[in-house]
Amino acid sequence: MADTRIDPDLLIGEHTNRSLDATIGDIVLDQSTHNYPQVKTPVKGFFTSPWQIMFGVGFLLLNVLLLSLTMLIWNGIGVWGNNQPVGWGFDIVNFVWWIGIGHAGTLISAVLLLLRQKWRNSINRFAEAMTIFAVMCAGLYPLLHTGRPWVAYWLFPYPNWLAMWPQFRSPLVWDVFAVSTYMTVSILFWYVGLVPDFATLRDRAKSRTAQVIYGGLSMGWRGSAKHWHRYEHASLILAGLSTPLVLSVHTIVSYDFAMGIVPGWNVTVFPPYFVAGAVFAGFAMVITFAIPLRKWYKLENLITMKHFDWMAKVMLATGLIVFYGYCLEVFYAYYSGVPFETALLHNRIALTEAPYSWAFWLLIIFNGIIPQVLWSPKLRGNLTVLMLVSTSISIGMWFERYVIIPISLTRDYVPGAFGFYSPTLWDFGFFLGTIGLFIFLMFLFVRFLPLINIFEMKELLHQMHDSNGHTNGHAAHATASATSAHADEEEKN
Repeated sequence: MADTRIDPDLLIGEHTNRSLDATIGDIVLDQSTHNYPQVKTPVKGFFTSPWQIMFGVGFLLLNVLLLSLTMLIWNGIGVWGNNQPVGWGFDIVNFVWWIGIGHAGTLISAVLLLLRQKWRNSINRFAEAMTIFAVMCAGLYPLLHTGRPWVAYWLFPYPNWLAMWPQFRSPLVWDVFAVSTYMTVSILFWYVGLVPDFATLRDRAKSRTAQVIYGGLSMGWRGSAKHWHRYEHASLILAGLSTPLVLSVHTIVSYDFAMGIVPGWNVTVFPPYFVAGAVFAGFAMVITFAIPLRKWYKLENLITMKHFDWMAKVMLATGLIVFYGYCLEVFYAYYSGVPFETALLHNRIALTEAPYSWAFWLLIIFNGIIPQVLWSPKLRGNLTVLMLVSTSISIGMWFERYVIIPISLTRDYVPGAFGFYSPTLWDFGFFLGTIGLFIFLMFLFVRFLPLINIFEMKELLHQMHDSNGHTNGHAAHATASATSAHADEEEKN
């Protein structure tokens, strides 16, 4: 029989015999007299200096977003730098960038769950939150880019007497269905995983208000065999629905460009290229948030260096795919022999004559050269290096979308349609505002909900103790296979 023991290093580092005193929010897990973890205190949040600073930064930038949004709706999208022929500027660049950031959460939550990868348990909760908040930021851009967000419902096939249906052959309409489905499934998956923890917070809450709020969110969870049975089934179903979304959502986003006839867009490499780039950027953002949160909230025993090592390896693998895509762009431009493709490539890479070459070469440095340091196990184990590399990847992936979208549109087939793109102050304001919205929501999440799954950590500790020969006890929750009979019996009763 295969060895199914859990590596203790995944949970408490190298010292397996020491007491675990790790903080999850303000939920403290310890080893009681029976050697099993118990929840001692409810989540109270963190009004510490790091939390206040980051929440304040997010709040200030959120006000920049509200100001930019007011200016945009009052005056129209002419306040942006969009022009002829560059109809897609910062708005679509940032839309694709935010959608990509959300991919790591779905991959960690769904794909690694189906593959039974236990190391996901320490990072999946806040990675799922990042997915939801990133998609919220992304959804603002196409909604406002239409110029009339109050009639955005026209994009949905709602029953109407005029029969003015959306153009279902357009990838832009496919985006609406893909992103809305992605958002819905991600919220459901995140919420279902929170239900047992909501019940824990309900039972440990001191104030009546907190008891009522957490009680409503837990939906009557009692931790019975029937409830765990239903939870296991719901998690697997949602994971099965989410897994194809990891591939399909950014594939459909890439169709916005691959289906166009603009030079530099009409290529078949875009779907896998965009999916790899989304996972690349998503894991970079997870590491960027995980490193400071781990330090500020004393999570070193729960988010170990092994987690960072594995995430860095995923970044390295997907980064090589992305860099291969850059090489392919150069190859097919020259190999095709199409003068418009070679002219576009020259407009990107020529150091002296091309006005946008700085963006292309920054992209190569941030996404292609700097991530190569991850080949070194020593550098992968250095959190400062990981933080710098992850930040560079986030910047580089933004430049990738900038090079692909507005720069390609500045050079078309007809010289009379050539143009120049320059973003305005309100482009930058709106982008910084969405970053503020993301930070604001993330730290509200940190304030009110546990960063790490409580019940999954308890289950891992049980498995660790059992594998080390300690006295067996009841598992943190019963698996579906072991409790189906009890669930059916409770259902009958």
